[in-house]
Amino acid sequence: MSENPQVQPDAVVQRQLDAYNARDLGALLAIYADDAQLFEHPDKLLARGTAALRERFAARFREPNLHAALRQRIVAGPFVVDHETVARTFPEGPGEIDLVIIYEVREGRIARPGRSRARSASPGRPAVRGRAGYP
Repeated sequence: MSENPQVQPDAVVQRQLDAYNARDLGALLAIYADDAQLFEHPDKLLARGTAALRERFAARFREPNLHAALRQRIVAGPFVVDHETVARTFPEGPGEIDLVIIYEVREGRIARPGRSRARSASPGRPAVRGRAGYP
């Protein structure tokens, strides 16, 4: 499979971020390869394929304050590294998670996103450091 020189990886990832914030499940899933695999850093498989991604994103989209804000982006060939702060609704209430996400883009679609939590905080609990699943 060859890379499509017309499709810039950072543009693909930006479309993903825009669809996520718009809670547009159809547009979001169209950006992911049919066999995309979602990982928690370094190698814990969280979801594989469109059906699993649909279930995971649909659950997140039910959160009333869900929003991802891009803090920094680095592009290296087919890889895009984003630092994002994601507002979420935790069992304890609203809070935020800082994430570092590494996207691998192949043929204009996200093939393998991997995520690490840099910091999280929610009401009633201090910021913690460690790894996390998808925002």
